[in-house]
Amino acid sequence: MLGKSGARVAAFSRSPPRPDQGDWEWRQLGGALPTVERGATIHGWISLAPIWVLPDYFELLEAHGARRIVVLSSTSVFTKQDSNDLQEKATAQRLANAEKRVVEWAQSRNVQWVVLRPTLIYGLGQDKNIAELARFIRRFGFFPLFGLAQGLRQPVHAGDVAAACLAALQRPGAANRAYDISGGETLAYRAMVTRVAVALGRSPRFVQVPLWTFRLALMALCRLPRYRLWSVAMAERMCTDQVFEHADAARDLDFKPRAFSLSTADLPQ
Repeated sequence: MLGKSGARVAAFSRSPPRPDQGDWEWRQLGGALPTVERGATIHGWISLAPIWVLPDYFELLEAHGARRIVVLSSTSVFTKQDSNDLQEKATAQRLANAEKRVVEWAQSRNVQWVVLRPTLIYGLGQDKNIAELARFIRRFGFFPLFGLAQGLRQPVHAGDVAAACLAALQRPGAANRAYDISGGETLAYRAMVTRVAVALGRSPRFVQVPLWTFRLALMALCRLPRYRLWSVAMAERMCTDQVFEHADAARDLDFKPRAFSLSTADLPQ
């Protein structure tokens, strides 16, 4: 999207770039910050790393003359703050603290800031949300549900998040604001998983289990690296609504998210 907009792009990554990732100027982040060449001013920045990583690179932003920065946070800052899981609660606090640090730094340096808080991100088969549900169904042929699993969700496609980032970088009226960005459709957790199964070409199969069964199953499941972060709190939230308005983003960023629909490209390989 940046390339199509005509922008010159310098991409900073902790990993070396792959040859097929576009004709951008790639700069690898290592132990030391990259040397700033004379005249290498970069006014606009989009940070896709976990927001709590960004303070490590404030010096880099200042050296390049940053004037506006768009940062991804998460609606988990709200949904997990009262979680029964201490690790999740700590994550919510970590997000809140990082948002505060970013805003304070930006204000002290006269840098415009925009914080975007997406809901459940999915897309391109690379996310850790819907793609993980798909992998579980593909592997085990069913999905476990706690209770009626009617808690409401608003999955937001990665492409829509990217469009919001670009708009936040370019729109003058978006400066110094935080926006919740949710998906274009609200549906129950059970219905969301059903669509994942259908997209895989599977008949939806659910096993409704009590919370104590989840707890026992997770003790075994968490031994597998892919499921090590699954928790009982995740099961409990299946029955809890997690709905956020995106009216402000629609007004200021022309945010128009798509309904929840999985193409072949959105499924993990």
